[in-house]
Amino acid sequence: MDPKVKRLDHLALYVTDLERAERFYVGVLGLEPVMRLPDQVLLKVGDVNIGLMRTERRESADPGLLLHPLGKAHHAFQIEAEALDAWRRKLGSAQVQTSDVVDWGDHRCFYFLDPDGNLLELVTPPAARA
Repeated sequence: MDPKVKRLDHLALYVTDLERAERFYVGVLGLEPVMRLPDQVLLKVGDVNIGLMRTERRESADPGLLLHPLGKAHHAFQIEAEALDAWRRKLGSAQVQTSDVVDWGDHRCFYFLDPDGNLLELVTPPAARA
């Protein structure tokens, strides 16, 4: 029998300011802190962890990416379908610019940048088909 990958355990995002990134992911997105080390913070979202990894330099964020985010590398977080508009308002009140809503027919999503320019997506689950 061939060995199989069981599930995604964690992914890592590079950030230049660890404390600022933790405030964003915990305070704005509601992720739960799991562990803090001098150069990284591990956060929990559902049954997956995200490691915020300190780096010295990054290219500056390109807000123009939000005009054409499809097909770009990103990380997506699933939300309840009825919460999409509330999330857009919450991010707006936190001064986070978002893309237009993309309607895929059976689900919707929108994109935004974290403080370090990582492209993120909030996506609703696909609607049940009759």
